[in-house]
Amino acid sequence: MNPELSIHSAPLLDLAIVILNYNTRDLLRGCLHSLRAQVGLRFAACVVDNASTDDSAAMVSNEFPAVTLIRNATNDGFSAGNNLGLRHFGFPARGRARYAMLLNPDTVVPPDALRRLVAFADAHPDIGVVGPKLVLMDGSLDKACRRSFPTPEVSFYRFVGLSRLFPRSKRFGRYNMTYLDEDEQADVDSVVGACMMLRAEVIARIGLLDEQFFMYGEDLDWCLRAKQAGYRVVYYPDVTVHHVKRAASRASVKAQYEFQRAMWLFYKKHYRASTHPLVDGLVRLGLAVRGGPALLREMSQER
Repeated sequence: MNPELSIHSAPLLDLAIVILNYNTRDLLRGCLHSLRAQVGLRFAACVVDNASTDDSAAMVSNEFPAVTLIRNATNDGFSAGNNLGLRHFGFPARGRARYAMLLNPDTVVPPDALRRLVAFADAHPDIGVVGPKLVLMDGSLDKACRRSFPTPEVSFYRFVGLSRLFPRSKRFGRYNMTYLDEDEQADVDSVVGACMMLRAEVIARIGLLDEQFFMYGEDLDWCLRAKQAGYRVVYYPDVTVHHVKRAASRASVKAQYEFQRAMWLFYKKHYRASTHPLVDGLVRLGLAVRGGPALLREMSQER
């Protein structure tokens, strides 16, 4: 048993890690093995299993007894599941760790990655949220690891294809900030919930994830709330984490719907009140085209 994977009552942990799992047993095993290899900091891991049917929970219990396991009887989504883990660590109060991390089960974390992320944040107290460079299995950048907020303007450029035609444009390439060198550290609007680290004081100030987001969009919302509270959000490519991506939602019709629904919820929460009615109509039309009849019905209930 690795003592660094267990909870220590004192002193305060450096990092509390929450891993939300849904039917990714073998990938989760690899992720937890990579955490066992971490050195140079005091941390604890909590796996929240969202009613998996592939014996994921049994695997964690049998092979990683030092990891806290929370068995959720129903799949209540990404935000709700992660909030269970965050509450286990005492958040949104100051909690039992200086930092909290959301980590996907389909990631592999190099041995010194967590120590280096914490050290970087410690050296920059104005940083509230930090995310590493995420690399896909083919070696390419996971473009979601550094993003701009999907304002109506930014979303329009993506919807009509301008972001793909002109990825190096600072105007058209803002959605995934493709105009930046992928190895360039940068202040960004958002990093991705697959691997993001927040200061405990940020969570104490802005609260937990917004559970109206079932999956997708909750990380954007969390980062926006952190920036509104005066904290920096930073993409830190000196640390690289490997990411399979969409292991629990690949080819899922529900996942595709929830992505468009998340964009609607984010727009409604943060931008709709200040958007011209004509633009609002166009935004709703674009979302309805992509989200289908179910999303159209939900939007129609909003006046």
